[in-house]
Amino acid sequence: MITNSKPYILSIAILILLFSVYNYIVYNTEGYVAVEKLSPVAVEGQQLFQSNRCWSCHQLYGLGGYLGPDLTNVYSEKNKGPLYIKAFLNSGVKSMPQFNFSEQEKLALVEYLKQVDETGIYPNYNAKIEATGWVKIKYRNEE
Repeated sequence: MITNSKPYILSIAILILLFSVYNYIVYNTEGYVAVEKLSPVAVEGQQLFQSNRCWSCHQLYGLGGYLGPDLTNVYSEKNKGPLYIKAFLNSGVKSMPQFNFSEQEKLALVEYLKQVDETGIYPNYNAKIEATGWVKIKYRNEE
């Protein structure tokens, strides 16, 4: 029994063409561009945060581990701030490893957490879901 495979090949070719056009449009048009850029010191802090696997225990915007607290707004929280951050980086708690960060590394981590804090509020109870499905949030620097 011989079947005509021409319609199948044509269908697959059209699907591949549509997929290629879609990908070209998605990846080559102006889309979301982050407004905030990290300073060089904050980038160093971000690299320390990642290389020391801080996200294994802590969260940023609710994403990460659950052993430690969410650090999204630790910089601006009442009774916390840069001195508090440096203190827990120095001594931590029983379940937090002792990292022995240098003063420069602590300053970089504080700067990173400061810039994360400036980008938003977590949890953000004023977020609104738009008809398109996108979530509209109010950023801290839009106040």
